[in-house]
Amino acid sequence: MSSITLRFLAEPNTVNFGGKVHGGTVMKWIDEAGYACATSWAKRYCVTAFIGSIRFQHPVKIGDLVEVEARLAYTGTTSMNISVEVRSGDMKTGEMTKTTECLVVFVSVDSHGRPTPVEAFTPSTPGEAALAERARSYLEAARAAASPKI
Repeated sequence: MSSITLRFLAEPNTVNFGGKVHGGTVMKWIDEAGYACATSWAKRYCVTAFIGSIRFQHPVKIGDLVEVEARLAYTGTTSMNISVEVRSGDMKTGEMTKTTECLVVFVSVDSHGRPTPVEAFTPSTPGEAALAERARSYLEAARAAASPKI
């Protein structure tokens, strides 16, 4: 499975002092959806290796319907690059707003925690190809920024 969407209601126990859902709670939801997507693709246990370019665009309000969509963008030898988008809105109107987006990298591991190969993902639509290219470009830029400058 190359995508998964989790849906649930934002509960009062997730509220911060500003009356909105904690950013850390949103990050937990992102990790859970990404894990479900990666594990479904790899057919084995996966670990989070990287979370990048997280962007909080709008707050999530208590009582909102929340959708966390995780889509496989592309695969490496043992890694899966997952694009995650969080949307929230009022169930009565059905109107949803993008609240958060980011890229998460998961690595498939064996029972000893060693990376194991995953099946290659081939984008089948122009949208999937564009998503793969955006993810690849972002990760290349992040790696370049992290490498020591001599």
